[in-house]
Amino acid sequence: MQMQCRYKDGSAARGTVGTDSATIALSGRGAKKKQRQAKLRGVVLGCTTSYTGDSFLASDGVLSLGYSNISFASRAAARFGGRFSYCLVDHLAPRNATSYLTFGPNPAVSSSPPSKTACAGGGSPAAAPPGPGGARQTPLLLDHRMRPFYAVTVNGISVDGELLRIPRLVWDVAKGGGAILDSGTSLTVLVSPAYRAVVAALNKKLAGLPRVTMDPFDYCYNWTSPSTGEDLTVAMPELAVHFAGSARLQPPAKSYVIDAAPGVKCIGLQEGEWPGVSVIGNILQQEHLWEFDLKNRRLRFKRSRCTQ
Repeated sequence: MQMQCRYKDGSAARGTVGTDSATIALSGRGAKKKQRQAKLRGVVLGCTTSYTGDSFLASDGVLSLGYSNISFASRAAARFGGRFSYCLVDHLAPRNATSYLTFGPNPAVSSSPPSKTACAGGGSPAAAPPGPGGARQTPLLLDHRMRPFYAVTVNGISVDGELLRIPRLVWDVAKGGGAILDSGTSLTVLVSPAYRAVVAALNKKLAGLPRVTMDPFDYCYNWTSPSTGEDLTVAMPELAVHFAGSARLQPPAKSYVIDAAPGVKCIGLQEGEWPGVSVIGNILQQEHLWEFDLKNRRLRFKRSRCTQ
């Protein structure tokens, strides 16, 4: 079957779609110390014949992790306990540092006993107890209005412990807002009311640094001392995203005040249209382990160096 897919940045791919079987490796080894494998049948695969846009220039392919009946993640998770997880290393890490993706309960964050794991390179939210090793959890909103994305309930954003004044409707799916986690988007996108509040608070903390201009960012700073040529020592503001269930995402500062060029750092957020959905991108997710529990509709996460 011929099909064309379009992405929000304007990129598009055209090709042939069909079903096939996929063989994946299992964690652990059998009695003869051979790598165990499992076969997933009826996997939807696409072979691209042409594409346009920048999204595909450095990619060998796209692995579908979205919430749908035909995504690879949904098929594999259904086979292995209804869960999948990933851990993303720093986007500027050396090439020998790798992120990872697993299917099945992850013992580092799950309270359920571990089972076979496949490996590869809503209602009203309620409070939930923390998972193993200090993992935090919040309801995963598998809302039909947000498919195929994974939505979460954001209660607010704080800078240096001060909760910012952001209208609550910004986070309300029923009122045209909401927030999703997207591993396929790099920079975090906040709709205008949230974006303006967050960057104003961060910029206030960084007001002593000289501003520079660098697309596509609105707030960039010269981080180099004019006298020594070395990076300045600056107290970095602490950003936290507050989710339902008292779960907080407290990313490292390098995930939101990012290195954009030698001696230049920028607030790594982008402004989105309002009404609209905010997107927590993969740079803000980096150096965390995330488990998507589709069966129990839970998102679990914890800080991690992403070493298995």
